[in-house]
Amino acid sequence: MRADLKRRARILTIAGLTMGAVGIAVLWAAGVEFPFYPPPGILILGVGAVFVALTPWRWAAGVGALLGLFVLVGFVLSSVISGTGTENLLGEHGPGAVLGTVVQLLGVSTALVAGLIAVRRTEPAAHAARDMSGHVSRGSSDSVPEDHTGSGG
Repeated sequence: MRADLKRRARILTIAGLTMGAVGIAVLWAAGVEFPFYPPPGILILGVGAVFVALTPWRWAAGVGALLGLFVLVGFVLSSVISGTGTENLLGEHGPGAVLGTVVQLLGVSTALVAGLIAVRRTEPAAHAARDMSGHVSRGSSDSVPEDHTGSGG
């Protein structure tokens, strides 16, 4: 179950990064000016998606989460410093800019959350859930009482 959740979260991380790159492409196509050609966010998120997809390491999805966070922080900073992010979101640069911004923000937010879920450590079986009486649930009908005496045995 947990492995399936982590696999799905990794896939969502890749999809979120790709969606973020598509959102930036829509912004670019809508005429929003970028300081470089092509917009670096497209390349950064695209390479990030390929990296998460092709690497076997569990932590690779964390790179996707960091990229999502990076773009979200960039959006906030561009909104605070120059107003560009909010202007795009509110339609001051046309409907294409609104669409691109929404797609980008949904994508990178998805990558951030899904990437964090994908890299989250699962609790080992030795630290199984304890019920109200202090017994350790090990997935069977047998329960072991917890030693509260401090005697160690």
